[in-house]
Amino acid sequence: MELLDFAKTDTAARLRAAAKRGALSHALIFSGSGDRVSAARYAAAAMECTAESKPCLACPACRKVMQDIHPDVTFVRDAEHKELSIDTVRAMRADAFIRPNEGARKVYIFEDCTILTEKDQNVLLKLVEEGPAYAAFFFCAENPAVLLQTIRSRCVEVKLSPTVEEGGAPDELALELARLIAEGSRASRAAFLAKLETQKVTRDDLSSLFEGTRLLLSSALLGQYGASVPERDLRIARSLASRLTKAKLLGTIDLLQDYRNKCTYNVGVGPTLGGFAVELEETL
Repeated sequence: MELLDFAKTDTAARLRAAAKRGALSHALIFSGSGDRVSAARYAAAAMECTAESKPCLACPACRKVMQDIHPDVTFVRDAEHKELSIDTVRAMRADAFIRPNEGARKVYIFEDCTILTEKDQNVLLKLVEEGPAYAAFFFCAENPAVLLQTIRSRCVEVKLSPTVEEGGAPDELALELARLIAEGSRASRAAFLAKLETQKVTRDDLSSLFEGTRLLLSSALLGQYGASVPERDLRIARSLASRLTKAKLLGTIDLLQDYRNKCTYNVGVGPTLGGFAVELEETL
């Protein structure tokens, strides 16, 4: 699953909410039959993100995580052995006490916990419990029982479901708003937003619209930096990228995230749409 797809899921929303509160645990177990590695990568992006709303999936730190080139996000692997060798785990433990190269945290992702032996886990236990404050550990296991109870008791479990985690096509309203941001006039954008109010959309509908549009703009920004863009987003991403500068894309992405967050407050749809319309024109 593309990380931009995962960003649309309920699990991603829970991770964003935890990151916003500063409550994203340093030790997570991603369990269930959903895309556990994408979830771990998304949480890593939230820890390294330099934007206000984490993860933005657009800043340099997020892009490095998405491309698996962030120097402080490590997949703990051992290609030479069927199980993770104790030497690999000890080397990782030593590395954890070296401060991050450029990010806020050092994140270690165990993408297949079935290769962790009991001895490996006993070495990890004290690190997870008493390691440096900047170190984080993400364990991916369809069944968390493959991990020792002593490890599980020190982690927060995030359960994933395949029915919830499957990414879908962009919502038609989000596509239309993205198109109007790229190609429309001030009047056409205002008319679109006014029509939403007359259709009596809910705050949840509005939140989904802002998030879906934000992800489309994030695709456009990633494309400008040479990253791959999901095929279904390619046309609108190219249109956005050809008409908006990187600065305007970033500004609009931040604005959409800000107004998505406002949808959680007890504020009417009308005032929310009105404020967004004004700030969108100022940004563009």
